[in-house]
Amino acid sequence: QVQLVESGGGLVQAGGSLRLSCAASGSIFSINAMGWFRQAPGKAREFVAAIIWSGDSTYYADSVKGRFTISRDNAKNTVYLQMNNLKPEDTAVYYCAVRRGSYYSTNYYDYNYWGQGTQVTVSS
Repeated sequence: QVQLVESGGGLVQAGGSLRLSCAASGSIFSINAMGWFRQAPGKAREFVAAIIWSGDSTYYADSVKGRFTISRDNAKNTVYLQMNNLKPEDTAVYYCAVRRGSYYSTNYYDYNYWGQGTQVTVSS
């Protein structure tokens, strides 16, 4: 089992920045990749970014590429999502997730453990 705790959400004006954190505990050895997803009201959960736990590879949705950066601190078992130049359409609940399988995936059902989510609201 892996437990995930997210923090860092909030209300920000368009063009502003936020940094989300996701602290992992438990069976850390089973983590292959970690991802960030988001879900806006009435919409499906969508992939935002992913990072391979033991390497440097990162992956982004086209909608956030160039604005968001995913990173990790293995010593703290924590993954971050730096979000810059935020837009109102970025408003959603953001979730971090762990994938035990090889490589990464953009499909939420390929992830095994989920955090509780943190709300990000971007005002225009």
